[in-house]
Amino acid sequence: MSPSIFCTVLLAALLHASWNAIVKRGRDTLLTTILVTGSAALIAAIMLPFLPAPSSRSWPWLAASTLLQVIYYVLVARTYRVTDMSASYPLMRGCAPIAVALVGALLLGESLPAIAWCGIALICTGILCMARGSARQHLWLPLLNAGVIATYTLVDAWGARQSGAALSYTLWLFLLSGLPLPVWALCTRAPRLWTYARGNWGLGIIGGIGTLSSYGLALWAMTIAPVAMISALRETSILFGILISAFVLHERVTPVRWFAAGVIVAGAAVLRVA
Repeated sequence: MSPSIFCTVLLAALLHASWNAIVKRGRDTLLTTILVTGSAALIAAIMLPFLPAPSSRSWPWLAASTLLQVIYYVLVARTYRVTDMSASYPLMRGCAPIAVALVGALLLGESLPAIAWCGIALICTGILCMARGSARQHLWLPLLNAGVIATYTLVDAWGARQSGAALSYTLWLFLLSGLPLPVWALCTRAPRLWTYARGNWGLGIIGGIGTLSSYGLALWAMTIAPVAMISALRETSILFGILISAFVLHERVTPVRWFAAGVIVAGAAVLRVA
């Protein structure tokens, strides 16, 4: 993997962990998620008139991903309402890469060298070890979202390649997937939304920039490098998530999770030389 792609995906990982931390830190995780997705949709709407439209071949994939992204946002809000970020974030992100690698090899025809499979395995092992001690009564939520993440990753990897314009595809995705939740909130709880937005609009904008930039960079990388490698490397966001959990959110991070972070670093280093 080239240094430029490697650094780009690491930046995407940092941005992803950051916007998840914004949602977790918000007083109302659902309303914070709505502010983030609404801000991302607004940014996309401003930028789209200056870009070419994605190819019509990508539209079915765009429609499918829009639905999956809405489900993902709802599950993120629900998960962070009942669990710590340090417990749920590793599970949500950690179960997806190996599924992406296997399905990508079968359906997208991507063949990876043995060293790349070792790197992916190390990252997945580290992430799953990090999730030890999660609250078992809520385990199904991050695991369900991991399935959603794996599915939309594969859908978008193929859709972006078919689009001929990865940036336009990304912006249309965030515009379409970012509208349903704000519209629903305006119809069902407008006074509460406006009150919350007045005090937290800045977090919404920062989170919107973070989520849009993070996924846009990852999708761009997937158009020129194997999806499985990018997906696994992007989940080094777990490292940033753990650091944020410990030093910003002041959650208790166990020694096992710190050890697991080292395993993830080793996996990322293996992918770098693959």
